[in-house]
Amino acid sequence: MKLEKEKLIPIIRSALKEDIGPLDVTTTAVIPKSARMRADILTKIGGIVCGLPICEAIFELLDRDIKFKPQVNEGDSVNEGKVLCYLEGPARPILTGERTALNFLGRLSGIATETRKFVEKAEPYDVRIMDTRKTTPGLRYLEKYAVRVGGGYNHRMGLWDQVLVKDNHLKAVNCQLSAVSKLLKDIRKKIQKNTKIEIEVESLKEFEEALKGSPDIIMLDNMKPEDVKAAVNIRNKKGRSPLLEVSGKIDIENIEEHAKQRPDIISVGTLTHSAKSLDVSLDVYASA
Repeated sequence: MKLEKEKLIPIIRSALKEDIGPLDVTTTAVIPKSARMRADILTKIGGIVCGLPICEAIFELLDRDIKFKPQVNEGDSVNEGKVLCYLEGPARPILTGERTALNFLGRLSGIATETRKFVEKAEPYDVRIMDTRKTTPGLRYLEKYAVRVGGGYNHRMGLWDQVLVKDNHLKAVNCQLSAVSKLLKDIRKKIQKNTKIEIEVESLKEFEEALKGSPDIIMLDNMKPEDVKAAVNIRNKKGRSPLLEVSGKIDIENIEEHAKQRPDIISVGTLTHSAKSLDVSLDVYASA
């Protein structure tokens, strides 16, 4: 779950450039260059903490003289009012980096918190919660990191790491249901040996046809719980392959009903596209 610096730093630099532009005119005009300060970052509501390493990297980029002291661990569950970290050092770069740091911390903690809620619903049924590619442009790496911190798993990082044949692919080549199994076998010949193949189906009829093509994963899209159960039973009669993934209109209210059918995976777009940011703030409490 460790962040890779070569992927993290460009994201941070872009965010800082977006916010600071050529100059933080307010801080430069108000705060003497020699001023130092102490501050803490705390949460105003409870949740799962995610983003402390990003905050630390932001302040380190702005000024290596800033001391960043975490008071909780990444992934900890905290209550309202909990101090997450202390900051001490030059006042200007702390104030300049404040909003960027809080934006990342709040956004990622919100995703981790939302993910944990879904994971807790699915865990009793031994079902994995996965994310989707419905992420904020430019922030997928960090948002998928937050899903892992919350206890979930990552689906495809992008279009390069797994085949996923969706309905629009089939429509674009006018592939009829009876030809799906042949299409899957043809795909296998065109890709690298270790690349997994997944196909989306929307009915039991499509599911049974897809089974003939021996994909690694079948996505049961927008299927009723009773149809999911039927698909699981059909698959289990022949073994534990392919993996079965439930997707489509999954929310915290219906997640357990789908998990009870015991698919292998449930993918949830709302983890990243609709999670509410955790409310965090930076409070200055002393000049150093």
